[in-house]
Amino acid sequence: MANDPDTAMGGNRQRFPTTRQWLVDAAAGEGAPARAALEEIIAVYWKPAYKHVRIQWRRSNEESKDLVQGFFTALIAQDLLGKFDPSQGRLRSYLRGCLDLYVRKQDESASRLKRGGGVELTFDFDAAEREIAATAPSPEDVFLREWQREMFALALDDLRRLCAETEKQLQYRLFEQYDLAEDARPGYAALATEHGIPVTTVTNYLAWARRELRRCMVARSERL
Repeated sequence: MANDPDTAMGGNRQRFPTTRQWLVDAAAGEGAPARAALEEIIAVYWKPAYKHVRIQWRRSNEESKDLVQGFFTALIAQDLLGKFDPSQGRLRSYLRGCLDLYVRKQDESASRLKRGGGVELTFDFDAAEREIAATAPSPEDVFLREWQREMFALALDDLRRLCAETEKQLQYRLFEQYDLAEDARPGYAALATEHGIPVTTVTNYLAWARRELRRCMVARSERL
């Protein structure tokens, strides 16, 4: 996908709403609900953590894998989410601080946890490496930018699912062809001709899809 979330439908959203505390509280609990909440948090934050280690700490691919796997294992084992105080700042700042502390401790002790530590965590590190190679973010903003990228991708999945469930596949197809175009965007008239609908319908469908994507992004960011 060619679009960068910083310039896509949501614009440059430097200040997303804060994480819902109930999700953090649930992740710090026990049982299936806790595991589901934990997985939701990790799914958003593992790639920002990996890129942060690669770029900010200048670690190799393999060392970064070990550190990120070890960090999220420690996150679970040490109940770091249970220690998060929302009055002290945002979750993403807290997790980045915990990650930096973890890396420093690993440097000091010159030892690392065995990758995964018996906890089944699966991360697509190869995809993250390809994205690092394709972009050159500064060390200062890589964590935030990658978090924004993940929120955009999740919101896009939500929009796709919404369109399928409400039989609005054409709305999503038009949005995909125009707003997510990897090459030159087709004109509204060309889209209208292709799908056999008026140009005004193309305009209305695209406006609806953009509005729903923004809503999905806000809903996601309120959780994470």
